Amino acid sequence: MQCYVYRSNRKPDTYLYIPREDDFEEVPEALMKVFGEPEFSLQFELTPERKLAQEDPEVVLSNLRDQGFHLQMPPENQDPL
Repeated sequence: MQCYVYRSNRKPDTYLYIPREDDFEEVPEALMKVFGEPEFSLQFELTPERKLAQEDPEVVLSNLRDQGFHLQMPPENQDPL
């Protein structure tokens, strides 16, 4: 699956993965308000075997299929303790 990654201009180390370039229709409006203006970061072919720096590719693929996007947040936001 083709994957497009955008970084947040408001939240450091926060990225939004979407399956279609510049198509944020599936992303909730409330999330986009917090995320800010998306800044294109990279594009790549995402497969279950592809290694990603901070994410499980199968989880990303599942989120892209099921909800139309995947949000990657900094590790400290995922487990504050």
